[in-house]
Formats: sequence, C-alpha cells, structure tokens
Amino acid sequence: MLFGAKQPVVAKASTVIKKPVVDVFHFIGEDFFSNYPKWSPEVVELKPLSTGPVQVGSMAWQVRVDRGHRTESTFAVTDLQPNRRIAFSGVSNAFHCAYELRQAGPDAATQVAFTFELPELELYMRPFEQLIRLAVQEGAERTVQNLKGLLENPTRSMGG
Repeated sequence: MLFGAKQPVVAKASTVIKKPVVDVFHFIGEDFFSNYPKWSPEVVELKPLSTGPVQVGSMAWQVRVDRGHRTESTFAVTDLQPNRRIAFSGVSNAFHCAYELRQAGPDAATQVAFTFELPELELYMRPFEQLIRLAVQEGAERTVQNLKGLLENPTRSMGG
C-alpha cells in the first residue's frame, strides 16, 4: 500500500437472534423509522423524508451524537429484499451499511450480519484512522447486540 492510499473503513458484526426471520425483518426493515433510534441510541433525532412504507429510495435525515461528536446526515434505502436484506447509503455523507438476515439452524432463530463502511476518510481524519476503525467496529458490535437485546427482551431499553 502506498503512503496516503485511501482505504475504506469497514466493520462487520453478527449475532443470532432467537426470533424468526420474518419478525426480525419487520423490526429492522419494515418498522425502521420507529425502531432505528431504539437500537442505535446515538441517533438523537430521525426524520423520514419519504412517505409510505420503507422501500428502495426512501430517505431520512438523522442527527447522531457519537462520543460527543454531533453529525447530521441524509441517507437513503438502496436495497430492500424482504426477510433477507436492507441497505442504506449516505446522501450527504459517504457511508454504506447493510443488515443481512438468514435462518440460523432448524429452530426459529435468525442470523443478523451488519456491515458498515466509510468509503474514504476525510483528510483531516486520516491521522486518527486506527481510532476510527476501532470505534466503527465497536459500533457495529453494539448494533447487533442491541438488536438482539431488543428483539429477545422487548421491554429492555437501549438508551440506558
């Protein structure tokens, strides 16, 4: 790798949730605008910019506070395969994320794999690349654990 070459920051995490795929997809995909702030408590404000059901092209605006750093972004649904996958991409800031679901074994459990990618770090962020990679990975792992907690124990609060 050349000095200063642009490498995306990618984080992946997965877990098995003791709920059927259809229930997990309903929570993550169909009810995304209601539930996203529940599993991602860094989201302090979320406004759908599209009406109707969640579908490819649906857009939203969010305010996040991550480790004291406030950011605003607009994002869109870029892929939606019922009971299998939902993906988003940033419109105002470059990022991609996806939730992929599959049945886990013969029982009614679901494997959820979450991927988050920053295609490129802005120049001023590059000296902090290792810290950013660690924070993004921690965030991905927290995302799947929060989903598991909410779906397996619906009365549990993530905002804690």
